[in-house]
Amino acid sequence: MDRVTTRPTLAYAPGLRIRAMTLDDCAAVADLRVRGWRAAYAGMIPQGYLDAMDIDEDTERRRAYLTAGGGPLNLVAETPDAAVTGWACYGPCRDEGARPGSGELYALYVHPARTGTGTGRALLTEVNSRASAEGFGEMALWVLKENVRARRFYERAGFRPDGAEEAFEAGGTRVPEVRYVRPLSSPATWPGSNS
Repeated sequence: MDRVTTRPTLAYAPGLRIRAMTLDDCAAVADLRVRGWRAAYAGMIPQGYLDAMDIDEDTERRRAYLTAGGGPLNLVAETPDAAVTGWACYGPCRDEGARPGSGELYALYVHPARTGTGTGRALLTEVNSRASAEGFGEMALWVLKENVRARRFYERAGFRPDGAEEAFEAGGTRVPEVRYVRPLSSPATWPGSNS
């Protein structure tokens, strides 16, 4: 059996459910990813690059990844009315020289209208839980250096910058990122949580 189907889905309040992504989710995930980039990265990534993002192209890319199988694990957050409002993707750390057993959060996006509802927190909690159960000892992620809101979100979850920085090119502009890391052996440190 595939690792995605062997683990039951968990419920998150209020009525939010985290489950494995399916081919039927690709259009919704592409839509929220593109909307997420446009909302979160305005002023950090050239506007022309953001405007050129194509939901249909992204949908086909998601379908190709899922159809190929064997790659990263994709999870979605779903509301009681079956609307996909968040997406996360993780797998082995891709960084050169990464410690054995290191995982990486490749992506975490929440529909802009659902920001601040606990959707991102639920997705990240589920990613960390699943990755730990799969034997990953730590989780790394890359976040835009200027994205203060996202950096605070990850810091509240126990992630810390480890000093690594790199940049990627978007629309002819180099966009700096910083790497955050968190051991998976310790519980999340969300404010107000018991863990």
